[in-house]
Amino acid sequence: MRRWEWAGLAGLAVAVALVLSLTAFDHRGDESPGRGATAVGNPYEDGRRDSAQKLLDQWARAVRSGDTAALTDLFDPAAAPGFLDAEIRRANHAAQVPFSDFGYDIGFEPEQPVPPEVADELGASDVWAPAVYLRYAIAGADTEPTRKPVALVLARRGETWKLVSDSGLPGSERETWRGPWDFGPIIAREVPGADGRSSIVLGHPTQSAMVDLLAGELADAVDQVSQVWGEDWPRRAVVFVAASEAEFESLVGTSYSGSDVAAVSVSDAVDHRSGTVSGQRIVFSPEAADRLTDLTRVAVLRHELTHVAARVVTEDGSPMWILEGYADYVGYRGIESTFGAVAPTLAAAVAAGAPPTSFPTDKDFHAGGDIARRAYESAWSLAIFVASEYGEARLGELYRDLARGEMTATQFDDRIYHVLGISAEELVHSWSTWVSKQVA
Repeated sequence: MRRWEWAGLAGLAVAVALVLSLTAFDHRGDESPGRGATAVGNPYEDGRRDSAQKLLDQWARAVRSGDTAALTDLFDPAAAPGFLDAEIRRANHAAQVPFSDFGYDIGFEPEQPVPPEVADELGASDVWAPAVYLRYAIAGADTEPTRKPVALVLARRGETWKLVSDSGLPGSERETWRGPWDFGPIIAREVPGADGRSSIVLGHPTQSAMVDLLAGELADAVDQVSQVWGEDWPRRAVVFVAASEAEFESLVGTSYSGSDVAAVSVSDAVDHRSGTVSGQRIVFSPEAADRLTDLTRVAVLRHELTHVAARVVTEDGSPMWILEGYADYVGYRGIESTFGAVAPTLAAAVAAGAPPTSFPTDKDFHAGGDIARRAYESAWSLAIFVASEYGEARLGELYRDLARGEMTATQFDDRIYHVLGISAEELVHSWSTWVSKQVA
């Protein structure tokens, strides 16, 4: 993982380029939590589901419109302390977001049994903890909704369902996803694009300067990525600027720290069969505004947009050096600098008589310290070498051939030969010689 302490152009290295899925939800019919799924077929359960869904629809309308008065009637008298107050704040914030869709759906996964002591404490006629998903889409920027889990507990009194908690049952592994609107007031900047494709940058008043800068740079960054990758991608983006470490971790997961990385690109599960991806987001860390320069901020934005563009053809298990190297190539493209300024760790090793003798391994990228730095720099230099010697189009072709997931050593060698006409071993040798010349 690339670290903050690098200076100048090397600051681009803080961009994290992993393909990260925040949820286990896959847009395949057999797992979809949406309303199009097959009903359970039990009259009692069907009636229970329909009645609870009406409550969820009312909840969604109140939150989306900022109707805080309507929220009060939806909460159970024994609701978790602070739940209503938090939801009122959330509704006030969410009303500033240009949603094209916002709702809650009950999934069809097995329900979680409610402990008797919880039911007894509530004293309701029925207590239910179904699998619930927040369904939302940003107007213009999302072509389809994304869904995030909600650990909801409901109580029924008579024929009416009420909200009890979104923190789940005691001991439950279910968690509620928190969006930017859960962390404070929202500012939104729409960025018009070609063919009516709009992007958007969302953040908070404390990050308004960063939000405005990214909004001003986003359209050009989209164009720059399209020049390299082509136009066969959404050519739009949703960018979040986190204002706290808690928000950053909520949006990208706990594997990454906002004090270490500038930005992370995330998505829901990719549907390679239909060629679609929902929930693509670029999330900037709370420290990015202070630590990125004007140059590295643009480069990081382009780097992450490259992952957005390439996501649908990128399979898990693909070599990280091609994923990271290609994104860094696009990020740095057109930036004038010396090889040593962009890749100081690699340059120092070569100058000391240790040029690269193999491709950086996936393990290298996660090792931290100089090992990870050299891995990222080596990946970038590999991409630069291929583009310089074989052309930018061949580099894109190499990405597409190598990003198809795990492969055997023979398949790896065959794919390199198919694109470049040389073996993997010859590629390493030629690249190493080229790197030595750049340093010299």
